[in-house]
Amino acid sequence: MATMTSLTSSVLKPYAFFRMMTPTPPRETNLSFTYSPNKIHQSLSLSTAPNNEKHITTPPKKEIFHEFDFFVVYTDGTVEVLRPPPAFVPPFELHIKDAEIITTTNDPRLTARLFLPKNPDNKKLPVVLYFHGSGFCSRSALSPEYTNHLADIANQSNVLAVSVEYSKFPARPPPACYEEAMASLDWIALHANGAGPEPWLNDYADLQRVFVAGNSAGGNITHYVVSKVGKTGPPNGINVEGAIMVHPFFGGLGEDRQWLYMCKDNKGPEDPRLKPAAEDLNTLGCRRVLVCVAETDPLRPAGENYFRDLKNSSWGGRVELELNKGIGHSDQVYKPYDENSRLVVPRIATFIKQQ
Repeated sequence: MATMTSLTSSVLKPYAFFRMMTPTPPRETNLSFTYSPNKIHQSLSLSTAPNNEKHITTPPKKEIFHEFDFFVVYTDGTVEVLRPPPAFVPPFELHIKDAEIITTTNDPRLTARLFLPKNPDNKKLPVVLYFHGSGFCSRSALSPEYTNHLADIANQSNVLAVSVEYSKFPARPPPACYEEAMASLDWIALHANGAGPEPWLNDYADLQRVFVAGNSAGGNITHYVVSKVGKTGPPNGINVEGAIMVHPFFGGLGEDRQWLYMCKDNKGPEDPRLKPAAEDLNTLGCRRVLVCVAETDPLRPAGENYFRDLKNSSWGGRVELELNKGIGHSDQVYKPYDENSRLVVPRIATFIKQQ
């Protein structure tokens, strides 16, 4: 088995034994930032005109064409993605590196951030393929918050975690994220014979124990992946053991217009990517599912409905529902040191370690 030193020499951004500082954010074209006391606004132009300035100023007044919870579309063609201020992230020790996901087209190039527990003990570990929350339009797998969150999952669950930096609106709107999610699973399967492009997966991954997981929009993407696996079977050489959906986003709650606006090939409010279809639930491609809902989350009914529909389906697996008391939507990511938020990752770890 390769040593940690030799492993880190083969990746795009190697870190030996990582003491986490603020990660370098993903590069985006035509990007500018403006700051206000309550929000950080990330403005991404739909035009091709270059704009690499970073400035602190009052956002210019523009005429709004469409307004959604996560972004605003202006009449001049620009899109303003609304992001809350980042959470404080203290140093966190574990093995971490970034790697390129090899796809059939490699357009665009996908990046994943990999997390290995402090003491892997030279043994094979379950793999967690993770999709972060984003509203399909913001956030990053490479952000401090998600780096901290995945590090916590990797250490507490004793897994090799692969967090995917998937495409988002407006640069590459849905369905790109769904296609890239499946490509990520195919990439992991390249390591089934121990000769794939990523040494950590070759040396440490137990591909008979793969879990697909995500929060918010990532929970939606997680369902899509395991529903596809149920229809077509898993890629050769791997077994999808379970799915973990934390505070997942699904339609049917009256707030579907943002997703419908972003996904131009949508089939309306009953699109199975938005509102899981009964036939997809009947044939879900894993043995176990954990659905977590937050007590004060407006999306709580979406997760509860998913749990109920899956439990009442003809799927033969085991589904569990966990109520995260005293927290709101994705607080385990953005308020990870609150007393109630701290309980979410241990619950995920317990689920993964079950037989």
